[in-house]
Amino acid sequence: MTVLKRYVLRLFMSLKYITANVVERNNGRIVATASTVEHSIKNSLECGRTCNTKAATVVGEVLAMRLKVEGLESGQERGIHVDVNKELEKKDFKNRTKVWAVINSLKNNGVKLILDENNDASHPS
Repeated sequence: MTVLKRYVLRLFMSLKYITANVVERNNGRIVATASTVEHSIKNSLECGRTCNTKAATVVGEVLAMRLKVEGLESGQERGIHVDVNKELEKKDFKNRTKVWAVINSLKNNGVKLILDENNDASHPS
């Protein structure tokens, strides 16, 4: 039986910014987004040259609030899928804690996430 992954979390990280999107896979539409590019988030942080784990946590919190407003915090009862290994592979080693900060922030704020990970993905305690 194939698991339908309707909503998927996508993360984008640069030296200066962190962006998290929840994408509807059927049509590629972004249903919710949060980024340190936004003035409201950017002004509340002291990122300086690089964004840190605190910024990633704030992005996760804002995304969780926006998903709740849209009524999608549970991904329409199917959950929002996160391919942990894929997200970690796309980022360099330095961003590993930022990826987990976004994921944990979403989970701590009531978003139902389904982690698609193999046993070799190490989760920091």
